[in-house]
Amino acid sequence: MKPQKRNEPLELLLSLENDQPEALGSSLTTEADFTCGDESVDVFLRSESFTELRARWNTVMRALIASEHSLESASRRG
Repeated sequence: MKPQKRNEPLELLLSLENDQPEALGSSLTTEADFTCGDESVDVFLRSESFTELRARWNTVMRALIASEHSLESASRRG
């Protein structure tokens, strides 16, 4: 595998298992391409540079963490 340069296009596929994939996916509507299965959500990011992909990754992770916390809070309440 050749070393990745900072200004080369990149793609990233992240597969997450969760019992509420639609809820996680809804937090990504404006952030990334995604598909939901029965118990998983696949997130696909593409970018023109490593720096841009890293920024998009950070945004997606913040959205997923917020969604997960919200789902946990809702399940504890009811």
